[in-house]
Amino acid sequence: MLTAVKNQVRVCMLSVKYNIMREMLNKVTFLTNVTFMILNNGSILIQWFILFRLREDIGGYTMREVILLWGLTAASFGLSHILFARVYSLPELIVSGKLDSYLVQPKSVLLGVMTSATDISAIGDLLYGVILLAAGGLGVRGFMMSLLFVVTGMIILTAFAVLLGSLSFWFVRVDMLSGQMIMGLVSFATYPDGIFRGISRFLLYFVMPVGMVVYHPVHILVRFDAGMLLTVLGYACLLSVAAAAVFYRGLRRYASSSLMEARM
Repeated sequence: MLTAVKNQVRVCMLSVKYNIMREMLNKVTFLTNVTFMILNNGSILIQWFILFRLREDIGGYTMREVILLWGLTAASFGLSHILFARVYSLPELIVSGKLDSYLVQPKSVLLGVMTSATDISAIGDLLYGVILLAAGGLGVRGFMMSLLFVVTGMIILTAFAVLLGSLSFWFVRVDMLSGQMIMGLVSFATYPDGIFRGISRFLLYFVMPVGMVVYHPVHILVRFDAGMLLTVLGYACLLSVAAAAVFYRGLRRYASSSLMEARM
């Protein structure tokens, strides 16, 4: 059992490695994409510097908390798209019958799908996020904890995308809902939770897991709370299990297409 799991992980890591190597063959394009992604993210953060010149805090956040917020969001989003970019196009694979090539591979179907593509420009998001976290004045211990939250954020984002995408086994045009939900999650994650009230706050914590991806982690980094830390870790595990369960339950309903497609 343990050997089988190790082999699955090894195959998936090799798949990710070769995806990245393939995308980096054109070094000019690679460096241009990464550089412009960093510059794009940096330009957006300028608005917050201007706002904090006018107000001391926004939604209970100071500039330091906003930097941590943006750092966690960018790094989690970037890491998820570097390792598991294909999950964000899962509805298309299901509806068009393109899962066929994954069904015959000697590894987990879900892991095969997840690790079959990478978004190389997301390296810019990851680097930008890590730089912001390093500049957040957390100290060595706090910085290492922030990297832990980058991993949990990546897991939650990826699992959420798998969960939404898997609904395509039952419903048509889920790709529109999935795309809107993911982009909404990322957009809301760049604003302090203190500015949201009522139903919107409920949605951000219990419908879109923005609270678990960034809000709770930022609060923990500012003021450590062991209970909140366990909540984030437990949520990441439970959402991953739920996403995998829904995917494999839906896979029983999958109807193959007549496409002839080979994956190398």
